[in-house]
Amino acid sequence: MEIPHSLQRAANSVAKSSALLQDPATLRASNRPQLRRFEVASLLPNGNVAETQHIAPALPLFEDAFSAFTRGSLVDTEIGPIAVEDLLPGDRLITQDGDVQTLMWKGSTSLIPGRATSSGRTHKLTSFMADCFGMQGPMSCVIAGPAARVLRTPPHLRAMSGSVPLLTPVHEFHDGMSIVETAPPTPVELFHLCLDRHTVIKVGGLEFETYHPGTKSLQLTSHAIRTLYLNMFSHIDHLSDFGPLVHARAGDGQIDALPS
Repeated sequence: MEIPHSLQRAANSVAKSSALLQDPATLRASNRPQLRRFEVASLLPNGNVAETQHIAPALPLFEDAFSAFTRGSLVDTEIGPIAVEDLLPGDRLITQDGDVQTLMWKGSTSLIPGRATSSGRTHKLTSFMADCFGMQGPMSCVIAGPAARVLRTPPHLRAMSGSVPLLTPVHEFHDGMSIVETAPPTPVELFHLCLDRHTVIKVGGLEFETYHPGTKSLQLTSHAIRTLYLNMFSHIDHLSDFGPLVHARAGDGQIDALPS
């Protein structure tokens, strides 16, 4: 039986990892990144689900694709809320505008939020306490990963954004009271989701974006790292296949990406 191209490409990424990680730019770096295991479940053209494992450098490009939602986070689907770890590619998720989209890809990895990497980067979680946004929720505590973005504009960005809704990193909302960072010393399983197109979904009652790498994420990467990254997405051949951003993005106290 002929193996579908998308499945073959995803499976080959494991075999290619050793060679690709000999990328000269990575090897010359003063602080070589540690390696991390990433788990991927992808929807194939024939409707089957392919599950693959990948080894890649612990760089933001890779980690941000897998670290938005914590285990137990409830995602709104057409049949009701489902824990993110129980979702399968092919499930239908309800989007911000009331539409329904197909889950194409789910990625997961395990991180230790309380431990810094060799480059000094940490992966602290953000706890949104019940009613931290008043009547707009959430109804119970929601714990988000470091790569999560909420469709909400914090006060310090409203002057720049005006009436434009922003997808804002969760750490921008830390207030030390009802929205706080937490860094458990033990491994935490984290997930991210990629749909037909970039959109906003409800997780735990809050509006989070689905995965999109951004328009400039691969500009300064080597060919080897870019290939390793794209091999993790069996339904994606080029960065443009992720489509346009549905809303403007904010980060580090400023607006850093606009929708196409």
